[in-house]
Amino acid sequence: MDAAHIRNFSIIAHIDHGKTTLSDRLLHMTGTIATRDMSEQLLDAMDLEKERGITIKAHPVTMLYKAKNGETYELNLIDTPGHVDFAYEVSRSLSACEGALLVIDAAQGVEAQTVANYHLAAKLNLTIIPVINKIDLGHANVPQAKQQLEDVLAVPAEWAIPCSAKQGIGIQDILEAIVERVPPPKPTGEKSLQALAFDSYYDTYKGVVTHVRVFNGELRPGMMVKLLHSGQNFEVKEVGSFNPKPYSREKLETGETGYMTANIKSAGDVKMGDTITDARMPSGELPGFKEIHPMVFSGIYPINTADYEQLKTSMGKLKLNDSAFVYSSETSVALGFGFRCGFLGLLHLEIVQERLRREYDMDIIATYPSVVYKVYLSDGTMKEVDNPAFLPDVTYIQKIEEQMVKAFVICPNENIGDMMSLISEKRGNLDHTETLDSRRVMLTSLIPLNEILIDFHDRIKSITRGFGSMDYEPDEYMESDMVKLDLLVNSEPMDAFSCIVHRTKAEGRGRSLAEKLKEVIPRQQFQIKIQAAIGGKIVASESISAFRKDVTAKCYGGDVSRKRKLLEKQKEGKKRMKSIGNVNIPQEAFIEVLKS
Repeated sequence: MDAAHIRNFSIIAHIDHGKTTLSDRLLHMTGTIATRDMSEQLLDAMDLEKERGITIKAHPVTMLYKAKNGETYELNLIDTPGHVDFAYEVSRSLSACEGALLVIDAAQGVEAQTVANYHLAAKLNLTIIPVINKIDLGHANVPQAKQQLEDVLAVPAEWAIPCSAKQGIGIQDILEAIVERVPPPKPTGEKSLQALAFDSYYDTYKGVVTHVRVFNGELRPGMMVKLLHSGQNFEVKEVGSFNPKPYSREKLETGETGYMTANIKSAGDVKMGDTITDARMPSGELPGFKEIHPMVFSGIYPINTADYEQLKTSMGKLKLNDSAFVYSSETSVALGFGFRCGFLGLLHLEIVQERLRREYDMDIIATYPSVVYKVYLSDGTMKEVDNPAFLPDVTYIQKIEEQMVKAFVICPNENIGDMMSLISEKRGNLDHTETLDSRRVMLTSLIPLNEILIDFHDRIKSITRGFGSMDYEPDEYMESDMVKLDLLVNSEPMDAFSCIVHRTKAEGRGRSLAEKLKEVIPRQQFQIKIQAAIGGKIVASESISAFRKDVTAKCYGGDVSRKRKLLEKQKEGKKRMKSIGNVNIPQEAFIEVLKS
């Protein structure tokens, strides 16, 4: 199809604002999906996506639409994930488009991720079509949503299209707006093929299937193509599009979106955002490519050590479908052989763990998540540390910098005080506040990434009774007073519980870990000392008293010195036992503490 009749667009929104329902409705309205084949969350292929009601992978789909002017248009929709962890996937998908539908819930209005996704789309100069969804709800407030569009995002209210994706209201208007407002793709003017690889997945029969958007030239089977970033050449086996199932085509032309299969063996060979070009006549690189770097790290170990090889195989298979997931083998004294894994964020970590349990039937335990610290040494070198075990000795450290994030928190007016206290507790600095409407404000603050890892989002939901929302984007590294907290059991360090924390929080964290361990370690024949230490300084201490046998039970009367002698003898024995006895900590105890 000629480029003038092609429209490439994405749908962006906050979680649960109806993005996936709208895409289902567009597929139905254009006749891409027959009524009998309709099901909810059509573009969400994974069980986990359907269950959680979230999109994890970006899915492209091609629709043919006959507009009111009598012309037929090819509409290429790229459904994007909405969660902050997959922001890079969103930005890659948006780079393949000329326009974006910004979906806003008529009842909830503008939320944190609405703001973040809008800025992302505006940065890429996309034509934004605001869509106010769920107008059929009893508590929908369309005028307020339009007002927020103008006040918060500076988007004219008259651009907004009211609709109900569930009821099918206003869908025709959206399709017409896409045709009228989204500009057709323009060739880049290069002499040969220029295509963007914006996603990939592994198919058992076809190998690596790469999602592509052709910016210039044409892509057809039999061509030798070059991936500019990796510098490798491959022969194209098949090209095609999705409706939403894949179907093969003769070629993909300028402006079209689809897939390509070649003799690519590993998903790692295709980098997201890479440029595909003709191997015989290479074109220049498309802008915006950057490597994906994991932000959160955690150790994953099999609960049964015999499952190590199976876990290794499972992770290899998972890696084929998730290029952002990285892992390397590591050993722990307490947990045995396992893997150090890198993730884009906490949701990504949760999803990988869940997929290992479900799809590969693995019984696993994960260590406390940590982030990447930049450690500057006294010899002038810099080392990136993601594992507390690799933190150099304090005598060699000049300074430690930690990753900061810019957090956008939206909450009701009455919760501002509590929210500011929470930000302060998490070592954050409030930058500024914006009033969204008569009920809500948006707080923008700079917070260390390791502080929002565990319970920050839950605390926001709890404080605001579910009405708050949060989004963040990575910011710069800043110097901070970070220390390594070790947990010692009878003076033996337990590497599974080591963590890097801020000095002001080390004591509290050490105390809570020591208390938890005291609860789960079984009593022995001798006293067990549990200590939390920073370097050589003990900051918290607990002890588990020994079992005590009544050695005086057989003494009937007589001199008290005899009883004393027996007790002294017992005491000596316990002292000797303590010096040679190893504390046997069952694995269940580790699992109990790490899970809590």
